[in-house]
Amino acid sequence: MLLGGAVQRRERDRMATGEVPMTKLKAALAVAVLTCIWAGANAVGASASPTAVAWSKCYAQMGPFQCGTVQVPLDYDSPNGTTISIALVRLPAADPAHRIGSLFLNPGGPGGSGVDYTVFAGPFLYTPEVRARFDLVGFDPRGTNRSTALHCFGTDRQWQPYFTPFAFPSTPAEEQTWMNADLFVDASCAQRGQRVADHMSTANVARDLDLLRTAVGDAKLSYAGVSYGTMLGQTYANMFPNNVRAMIIDGVLDPIAWTTGSGDGATVPFSTRLRSDVGAQATLNEFFRLCDVGAARCAFAPNSATRYAALGAQLKAHPAEVTFPDGSTGEINYSNLVGMTLGAMYDSSSWEGFAQALADLEGQASSAALGRAFQQFWHPTNVYITKRGFPHYYNFLESFPAVACADADDPHSYAAWSAAGAASDAAYGTFGRIWTWASSICAAWPNSDSDRYVGPWNRMTANPVLVIGNLFDPATRYQGAVTASNLLPNSRLLTVHGWGHTSLFLSQCADGVQTRYLVDLTLPPVGTVCEQDHVPFTP
Repeated sequence: MLLGGAVQRRERDRMATGEVPMTKLKAALAVAVLTCIWAGANAVGASASPTAVAWSKCYAQMGPFQCGTVQVPLDYDSPNGTTISIALVRLPAADPAHRIGSLFLNPGGPGGSGVDYTVFAGPFLYTPEVRARFDLVGFDPRGTNRSTALHCFGTDRQWQPYFTPFAFPSTPAEEQTWMNADLFVDASCAQRGQRVADHMSTANVARDLDLLRTAVGDAKLSYAGVSYGTMLGQTYANMFPNNVRAMIIDGVLDPIAWTTGSGDGATVPFSTRLRSDVGAQATLNEFFRLCDVGAARCAFAPNSATRYAALGAQLKAHPAEVTFPDGSTGEINYSNLVGMTLGAMYDSSSWEGFAQALADLEGQASSAALGRAFQQFWHPTNVYITKRGFPHYYNFLESFPAVACADADDPHSYAAWSAAGAASDAAYGTFGRIWTWASSICAAWPNSDSDRYVGPWNRMTANPVLVIGNLFDPATRYQGAVTASNLLPNSRLLTVHGWGHTSLFLSQCADGVQTRYLVDLTLPPVGTVCEQDHVPFTP
């Protein structure tokens, strides 16, 4: 659940299975062991004393940004041993005379770059009042991007064998192809992965975050995380409950489903346990409903749900060829239609364009016309390949499993993914397989982290946590926010009647609630519901 827009190969890189489309600038133990982990985390975090960040100007063409690094222990069980580097960027408060402190940001992933998120989206995030009163601080979590990073490949061009021509497998032959792609990455990481691969759990990122808080000089943490960033937030809140000043988690993952499951951790993949397939189907049903209601502005109305089903059946038998404006070509098969549909559901401002693309596909438009219509929804494999440094190597491929597989209990047989995907499609509709197979690389992932955190999730924080959930979120379904708010004893749930992934850039009402919370620590009344500013398919 991350910043970026790639749908074509695998929705796994969206997880947080949860990416944020760039079109919105948004771009889952035994009691004794748990007790030791929790106590050790707090003890190490309290004893470590990082020096203040030496900030220097950077990204001047983007704004008055400053960059720095902080050294943290590779292994918090050996706090005086090897250290690794965490890269940070900050956008200083616009009104330094009334500055409250730092607001740490995480865009999701896992593996998303907090540096990129802050540089590209920071000048637009939240409200001018928030940006005036807080330094916005982004960081690249350990093992990712500009921080000391896990590199299983020499260059991103070596990733090519990982990518498949379908967004999820549906037949035994496709499942074998998919499994081979996973094992290709597994083998490379087993051979080339550095020591950091065994220390990339969300718990260790939370331990880093507490040291970063100290390094910027804040007595308590102010934090806003979206998508997978809500998993980091919940982990921090429960490991360091006394250090929370303000925390927003927006587009929320169920922490139990993400980590251990409820008795099904060894048999059901975590990406199935999250039930993102249910949230995505509910969002697609809203796309159909609003399309038919606003038929004058929806090219795929009327009877859009029926027509979509017929279109899917048609593509299963006869995939469509597309030619994009740059001359590249592709094939829209059923799985890629589902992948593009899921991507479109992330951003309801794109729904009118997606409806037109579906109508063109249904009408058997020329391959060039289809290329123009689907260009914004189509993400070819080379979207992952860095053509110019920023940074020189984005390790999305390695960082997602290094975090997610370290956090989660998962089956160790691909048969479990096959069974869960088929069952989910049968029970919940369109997105069962695509969300299930998003985590399949965990079946044979070669690394683990003994210092992961798997609960408890109900610790009393020093200040309340603001929990935000969209009613129609295709990646982190609304029920995740309800679960998190029920677990955290003094949290407050803000419901957004909206369509898309997280509340960012959707609702001035939600922006106002977050502003008052961050600045004044004022919570909205119980039961508050904010409306999305623009309803899809309306003028």
